[in-house]
Parts: sequence; structure tokens; C-alpha cells
Amino acid sequence: MATATVILVLASTLILLQNTYATTTYTVGDLFGWQIPTINPNLYGDWADNETFVVGDVLVFNFTTGQHDVLELTEPGYDACTTSDTILTVNKGPARVTLASTGEHYFICAYLGHCSAGQKLKVDVRDGRSNTPAGVLSPPGAASSLVATMSLVFMIMAFALMS
Repeated sequence: MATATVILVLASTLILLQNTYATTTYTVGDLFGWQIPTINPNLYGDWADNETFVVGDVLVFNFTTGQHDVLELTEPGYDACTTSDTILTVNKGPARVTLASTGEHYFICAYLGHCSAGQKLKVDVRDGRSNTPAGVLSPPGAASSLVATMSLVFMIMAFALMS
């Protein structure tokens, strides 16, 4: 009986936490990585336009230590490719940056000439909650479907143990 109670509690906890695991890890620039764009100077802007970022997502900047870095800074610093108003500096690659707040986030490489050559990224981060109007159901994501399935399995096991 105690085992059944534990399983039921675990299943209930999984149901309550099903949206907690919906974060995504993005590799900036995909296979190109974090380097000076050679063909398309707007490579990172185009890449970001094809992604949807939410609070909790992680950006991975793949680069060789000593050849590039990653600075998060304010919009004026981003626009001017200057290091004034730096929020975060990561000198060792690959760099992992968690998007912890909503709004626009700005990243550059501070090595001389890299930012002005297009090694810069702006991402717009959303809160991650659904913007679906009330009464309209959106399809579940893979993470929530998995958690729901596992919750059902645990509940069935709990009822089987209680019998």
C-alpha cells in the first residue's frame, strides 16, 4: 500500500511539472558555429529569425578559445559593435548562455573586426507561456506528451499495486 501511495504521488508530481521540461538548447549558427560569416553577413540574423526563443532556453556558441568570444551587451553596444555596457563575457568556447529573461538579447564577438563583419546576434525571448486565446486548445509538445504518457503509466501501476 505504501508503494502505491509513493507511485501515485510521483505521477501527480509529473503531471504538475509537465511544462517545466520544455526548454530547448540551440547551437548558434547550427553547423557553421560562432565565427565570422564568410558568405552571408546576416547569417546570425537569418538564423535567429527561423527560431522561437523562450525563457530558459540555452544558446550554445561553438568557437575555438583564443579565436573568438561572446559578449552579451545592450542594444547601443550591439548596434555600434562596441564593448560598452557589457552584461556578460565568455572567453572559453563552447559557451553556453541561458536566456533568463524576456525581451531582446544582444551578443557580439569582441575580437577586432568580427562584429562589424557580421559576427553578432540579436534574439527576441518570449515568456514561454502559450498565447493561445482562451477556449482554443493548442497541440501538446513532445515533452508534455511524454510526461502525460509516463503519468498514465504510473497511475496504472499504482492501481495495479492497490488491487
